[in-house]
Amino acid sequence: MLQQRFALEFYSVSDQFEPKFDANGLLTAVVVDAESKAVLMVAFMDAEALAATRSTDFAHFHSRSRERLWKKGESSGNVLAVERILVDCDQDALVLECRPAGPTCHTGADSCFFRMLDGDALRSVNT
Repeated sequence: MLQQRFALEFYSVSDQFEPKFDANGLLTAVVVDAESKAVLMVAFMDAEALAATRSTDFAHFHSRSRERLWKKGESSGNVLAVERILVDCDQDALVLECRPAGPTCHTGADSCFFRMLDGDALRSVNT
C-alpha cells in the first residue's frame, strides 16, 4: 500500500485528461469487447479521432494508410459503440471498451487477433 501511494505521488498521476500524443500526433488505442474483454483490434487515434469518438460514442481512428479520419464500420456497418474509455498511467494509450455491431476485423473475423505465434508459424485460434 505504501509503495503504491509512493508511486502515485512520485509520478504525480493527474486527475485531468491530458493525452500525450506521440511525435506523429497519435495515441495507441486497444479495442476490447465490453462484455467478454477479448481484444478486438489495435488502432491509432489523433486529436480529431479522439474528439469524434467522445462526442458520438462510436469509435473513430486515424487511418495511417488513408491519412484521414476513419469511423470504424463506416462502409461495412460494423461500428463499435464505445461504452468506456480507459486511460493508461502516462496518458499515451487508451483502451476502448466497445460493443461491436459485427465482425471487427476487415477479414470478417470477430477479432483481428485470430492467429497465434507457434515457433515461426501462425496458427488460427478461436477468439
